[in-house]
Amino acid sequence: MTAIALPDRPGVLPDHALHGLIAGGAIRAAPPILPDQVQPASLDLRLGAVAYRVRASFLAGAGRSVAERLAEFEMHRMDLTGGAVLEKGCVYVVPLAEALALPAGVQAVANAKSSTGRLDLLTRVITDGGTEFDRVAPGYAGPLYAEICPRSFSVLVRPGQRLNQIRFRAGQSVLDDTELSALQDAETLVSGGPAVISEGLGFSVDLRGTGAGPVLVGFRAKPHTGVIDLDRIGHYVPSDYWEDIRTAEGRIILDPGAFYILVSRESVHIPPGYAAEMAPFLAMVGEFRVHYAGFFDPGFGHAAAGGHGARGVLEVRCHEAPFVLEHGQIVGRLIYERMAARPDRLYGAGIASNYQGQGLKLSKHFRMG
Repeated sequence: MTAIALPDRPGVLPDHALHGLIAGGAIRAAPPILPDQVQPASLDLRLGAVAYRVRASFLAGAGRSVAERLAEFEMHRMDLTGGAVLEKGCVYVVPLAEALALPAGVQAVANAKSSTGRLDLLTRVITDGGTEFDRVAPGYAGPLYAEICPRSFSVLVRPGQRLNQIRFRAGQSVLDDTELSALQDAETLVSGGPAVISEGLGFSVDLRGTGAGPVLVGFRAKPHTGVIDLDRIGHYVPSDYWEDIRTAEGRIILDPGAFYILVSRESVHIPPGYAAEMAPFLAMVGEFRVHYAGFFDPGFGHAAAGGHGARGVLEVRCHEAPFVLEHGQIVGRLIYERMAARPDRLYGAGIASNYQGQGLKLSKHFRMG
């Protein structure tokens, strides 16, 4: 591994720093990493050629490897080369094409990509010696694996598909509430509702929509559907997989176990020198979880990148009890942090960004209109 030059200040590593990590051997892959895997503040991760069906979700644990644990929990394995179906309700572990040999001061956090979350694919990265999902320790050297559990739809997958993304950071650069308030004043991080700042930037759900009478405010996944081929873009008829959710009252009742696509009331803006991540939702606030896909890249909703503010699509799963969700209710928080340097490219500016300027929108696999 060659010497790697990192930005001078702490923060999330931008695209040009990721290219440096790749060139220096800190990020390696077989087959080699493709240029379009590198996003403004993250790297897309690709599925390898085999999937292990396991009895249960697991973490490797301190001092142990994922390969060791697979020997304990594997039920069978599948070759993905010609495509294979990952069935709803089952847990799989797939070795990823990428592996790491990070410098001592660099750590990483992973998350599902937007289209993955919108299909209710619970997809998390695990590592050797890992004690948390989606967290890669500073200086980690070893393979990466994706744990995949389809929750609403069975999916057809192949090697090279990108369900996860990983973000690298050197040091800590999370904005506290005072810094976040100053950034809101300077850059207008949210519009369309008040800026609620408390351990991050709160945002609420839109259940009023536009128009008279019952209006479309979201979608609920149907329980018995066909397989979704993840390579088919704009292919599927939404009504075959989703029920429309309409209301004239500004509220809906979430059903236990059901999965919903909703949208934020506020438009979100991520300035070029910052990145954001959806904070885990606290269970004591409501019987649901919001958003599997938690990364917002620099330029999301940014006018110069074609965003003009973009509303956040919310992936919502209700848990044990029916829950009344009302218009304007705070459902999540964005944690902003500084970039170590401005990226060469912004989200939506000259790169394939499916959700810039979005409103209520299903994943890219479904037909529009």
